Order: sequence, then C-alpha cells, then structure tokens
Amino acid sequence: MADQTHVLFVEDDDVIREATQLALERDGFVVTAMPDGLSGLDAFRADRPDIALLDVMVPGLDGVSLCRRIRDESTVPVIMLSARADSIDVVLGLEAGADDYVTKPFDGAVLVARIRAVLRRFGHAGGGERGEDAAPAGGVLTFGDLEVDTEGMEVRRAGQPVALTPTEMRLLLEFSSAPGTVLSRDKLLERVWDYGWGGDTRVVDVHVQRLRTKIGQDRIETVRGFGYKLKA
Repeated sequence: MADQTHVLFVEDDDVIREATQLALERDGFVVTAMPDGLSGLDAFRADRPDIALLDVMVPGLDGVSLCRRIRDESTVPVIMLSARADSIDVVLGLEAGADDYVTKPFDGAVLVARIRAVLRRFGHAGGGERGEDAAPAGGVLTFGDLEVDTEGMEVRRAGQPVALTPTEMRLLLEFSSAPGTVLSRDKLLERVWDYGWGGDTRVVDVHVQRLRTKIGQDRIETVRGFGYKLKA
C-alpha cells in the first residue's frame, strides 16, 4: 500500500517534520512536507495527495483552517496532529472535517498504523476493500425522508443529494445496517475507525453531530450511557 501512497505533511517544527518525513519514507510513503499552512494548501492543490497530516499549530494558516479549506475542495482523508489530547483543538479539528487525530509526541509505528487504518476505510491503494459486514446488503434503504443507496454509496434527503465524507458515509452505513439498534461508541470506533484498541470517543461524538446536521438532527438518537441509534 505505502509505495503508492502520497502523504502531505504540514508541520512547522523542523526536527519533527524532517524526522517524521524520513520515518514515513522508510515505510514506503511518498511525502511532501511543508512548514506552514499556506504552502501546505498550495501543495495540496498542486499534488492532490492521498492523505493529509496537519499539525494544529502552524503559522500562516493554522491546521484547523487548512483542514476546512481542504474539506471545501476534497474528501481526501485528514489526520490532525495535536500536542495535547485534551485540547479544544482536537474537537475543532474534527468539526472542521478531520477524520482522526494523533497526539504529539507520537510513536512512528503508531502514526503509520493510524494512516493505514484511515486509508483502508477510504479504499486507497493496497488498503483493502470494505469488509463484507461493513455495509448493509441490498439497494436503497429508506428511513423517513432519508434514502441510503448502499450500493451506489449515495444519500438523499427529501429527494435532494447529501454530500458525505467517506467517514460519514461509513458511519451512516453502520447505523443503516441495524436501524433501531443501539451502537456503542466503542463498537463504532472498532467498525468505522478500525481501532483494534481503545480510542477517543470524541471522534465518534463529533462525527455523529456532523452527520446529524446533514441528514436531520432527530434522525440519530442519543441513548444516554450506551451510544447512538438510527430511528427506523
């Protein structure tokens, strides 16, 4: 997979940028490394990478704003890099459209594993196909004014197309596969984010909220203390 994967890496710390670039290149990734948000945006538009790694605190155009600009133009996967796990920057990055985040300082092997997990979800080269149990079988599913085409990977609300990122689509497919069934945050992390270990459930909460804004606030119900379910 990695030998065909182009990574855009935006990080202003010279040591971290160079060390991480070398580590990723040793794993076979092609890396374009930029020191600030504006040059990162230019590189994104010029190269159209397979995935973007964006540090939150970069000069010129911060990582959150850069993520928003990228998301306006593309559904390419984005991983935010944050120095503090409990920072509001984590939530802001996810709300801006990031698919995941990694806390600094990070282990190179962990970063590579997270990159590969995201790429598997997005179906990039060598990442493997979506698992057979990841999407419900059979055509178009209807939930009120919401239509989910599980084969064409299209969503319509009141007859109008709804633009979802691949992560949002996978999340909706999980809910659609078991309408009325409560899915825990841990289960969603495992199935949608491919976490074989514990993860930050804020990732799930923010993506559920983003999905709600697109398909209807009342379509996905919060079951306090347990998780979420799609109203049948």
